[in-house]
Amino acid sequence: MLHQIRGLHHVTSMAAHAQTNNDFFTRTLGLRRVKKTVNFDAPEVYHLYYGDERGTPGSVMTYFPFPHMAPGRAGTGEVGATQFAVAKGSLGFWRDRLAGLGVAGLTESTGFGEARLAFKGPDRDGFELIEVEDDPRPAFAGPVAADQGIKGFRGVSIRLRDTGAMAELLRFMNYEEVDRQGNLTRFAVQGGNGADIVELETLPGLTGARLGAGSVHHVAFAVDNRAAQAEVRKALLDTGWQVTPVIDRDYFWAIYFRTPGGVLFEVATNEPGFDRDEDSAHLGEALKIPAQHAHLRAEIERLLPPLKD
Repeated sequence: MLHQIRGLHHVTSMAAHAQTNNDFFTRTLGLRRVKKTVNFDAPEVYHLYYGDERGTPGSVMTYFPFPHMAPGRAGTGEVGATQFAVAKGSLGFWRDRLAGLGVAGLTESTGFGEARLAFKGPDRDGFELIEVEDDPRPAFAGPVAADQGIKGFRGVSIRLRDTGAMAELLRFMNYEEVDRQGNLTRFAVQGGNGADIVELETLPGLTGARLGAGSVHHVAFAVDNRAAQAEVRKALLDTGWQVTPVIDRDYFWAIYFRTPGGVLFEVATNEPGFDRDEDSAHLGEALKIPAQHAHLRAEIERLLPPLKD
């Protein structure tokens, strides 16, 4: 079992319009943009990171906004909903706020004893706000007051035709089954980082998803450092998983592997963090270019659409 994994690190998705994406997460949801950089493999495309005050692992939603990208098709083999934790008793505030801002898909429910508010992002992304009692993580105090703001992830919900193999993998990754409700099975890391829930939704009759705007590209799990990551990588390889070499992503080191059902998993380090090249008071303000693309800065800046804060 991979005791090094303590929950989520970040979730990365696709979008069709950088400014719309930025406005939704910073103004509507009240998160802080903690990094403005570019896609390592397509430097003419932004990579935008949103989270809490410091970009704490377990709070960071990231996006590749490819201009005019076709919408994704919802289905199995993907994350159906990215779940954020909010304080107990705050869903009424969020329902009114999101409704007033014209956010689509607002649906209230209760799952595993927790009140939930589902909604859609600008690209029909699936999200849920979940009331969590006694979550000690501080929310970013921006457009939304800290006592009602988003504290970070609660977890993700993954749609699969068959959940057996994924459940086995999650158990190996330090998750344990804690509850079942209908076709949902909830897994949790005991004593995790707060962003420590994965729910598997069994949908045997649903067609497979197609990646596009509004789709989650990958889910990243957190480990403390490179030594812990090396242990995880070796254990995955020894168990038969095809895992990439370690890749330097500037703000963390990453390894990737494809899971049963097709979802891409990443294991990312908590080090060095988003303040490695920017003062914490000014996170997300300057355009940061990876070293391998630094010589292309002028061309990259010409190609990127203007992004207003």
